[in-house]
Amino acid sequence: MRTALVIGTGLIGTSAALALASRGVTVHLADHDPAQARTAAALGAGTDEAPAGRVDLVVVAVPPAHVAATLAGAIRDGVARAYMDVASVKGGPRRALLALGCDLGSYIGTHPMAGKERSGPLAATADLFEGRPWVLTPTHDTDTEALNLALELVALCRAVPVVMDADAHDRAVALVSHTPQLVSSMVAARLEEADETAVRLCGQGIRDVTRIAASDPGMWVDILSANPGPVADVLAGIAADLDETVRALRSLDSADQDKRRDGAEGIEDVLRRGNAGRSRVPGKHGAAPATYEIVAVLLSDEPGGLARLFADAGRAGVNVEDVRIEHATGQQAGLVQLMVEPASAPNLTAALRERGWSIRQ
Repeated sequence: MRTALVIGTGLIGTSAALALASRGVTVHLADHDPAQARTAAALGAGTDEAPAGRVDLVVVAVPPAHVAATLAGAIRDGVARAYMDVASVKGGPRRALLALGCDLGSYIGTHPMAGKERSGPLAATADLFEGRPWVLTPTHDTDTEALNLALELVALCRAVPVVMDADAHDRAVALVSHTPQLVSSMVAARLEEADETAVRLCGQGIRDVTRIAASDPGMWVDILSANPGPVADVLAGIAADLDETVRALRSLDSADQDKRRDGAEGIEDVLRRGNAGRSRVPGKHGAAPATYEIVAVLLSDEPGGLARLFADAGRAGVNVEDVRIEHATGQQAGLVQLMVEPASAPNLTAALRERGWSIRQ
């Protein structure tokens, strides 16, 4: 691939453009807001000048509601050898293109499974897709050239290609992406009118659950409007679990011993099913989930502190598999949880204590 046209310079479009440009592809940028395209160009994502001739690949990175019309216009004008979109839903755009009478041989629907709570070109990074799944939904109509160019783009972005049926993809993202966004937002909404004393007690658990609730509502209305049925199906299942959980909690509050026992069993059932589901979430690099030992270190909030901690862990010869930081309320300190292989935990604990770090049990 030598040339590409990215239409839509938000987070995903600009990140893809940055990755392509950094690997020698001449990238042209277009957006309904010219200022946003200029911003992406200033970041090094390419040029906001129109291509002089036909490009190898068009990447459409606009909201789902506008994907079909944007693709149809580009295909009609013949601006590229192949066309792809990166919308988070796949069945709807393809059906819309068919309804518009487009020849879909040169088109392939795709969806990179990556993102941030922030949107826009200023949030974009060239490494956004590294190691992340990138779904491709070819059909028997898809030309080999379109598939190969899409695969080349995925490789240049250092993502992992995953081939799926479009409707199966939409059901999958309803479960693993779209519904979690709504559930996170609903939990966070409970905090809006909460007493300030309660809010000050927020710890890492509520931060984990509500992290994605900071996402742009307008963007999510567009996404959910394109995939409402599958998301509603998943939420209906969650609603049934919620009803049963509420019933079980009410039973736990009863004076009747049998009702309390039934309530405890109901709560344990949902928690155990949660354990089972969580165990299926892929671990590091997509491998089977691993169990790590946590070495908790008290860290002052000062420049260079985290870097020194990692350096000391490296000197101990221990690979930190994952890390989590829990900030202390009202204090300039935090608890850094270093997740390591169980066999490495004693050595790391001893080495860090020897270097003056405060280890919490």
